[in-house]
Amino acid sequence: MNIKILGAFAAVALLAACSSDKTAATQPTNPVSTGPVPGSQEDLVANVGDRVFYDFNMSALKAEGKATLDRQAAWLAKWAKNSVQVAGNCDERGTSEYNLALGNRRAKASADYLKAKGVAASRITTISFGKDRPTALGSNEQAWAQNRNAITSVK
Repeated sequence: MNIKILGAFAAVALLAACSSDKTAATQPTNPVSTGPVPGSQEDLVANVGDRVFYDFNMSALKAEGKATLDRQAAWLAKWAKNSVQVAGNCDERGTSEYNLALGNRRAKASADYLKAKGVAASRITTISFGKDRPTALGSNEQAWAQNRNAITSVK
């Protein structure tokens, strides 16, 4: 009998804990809108853009890519303590060796543009992933176009 009474008290205590004031739970604890931390990778992506795209088998910058890199250079001037890595990528077509070399040319083209805009060379490293790190899955022109890029990442 003592076990039944103890079980009933436990059930009542559990129900009492569940019936707390619902209005407190629905109110935000921090009413200030939060966005990306200024100077972070998320800030770069959200407010500037972290990648430029290339045409098939090309490493020449297009006008849209230059505009993105102009914004990146201005952002890097504002956040002078940040260093970045520029990673060149390719679509899945071609040999691994060819795509590593092409990815390197793409990363170098983007890095050279940033340097020409005043970003210190000591703040930029480059790497090529070739076709090993696709950002879009698929074997069609839409996916390939997304994978032909150079991505800037805050280190």
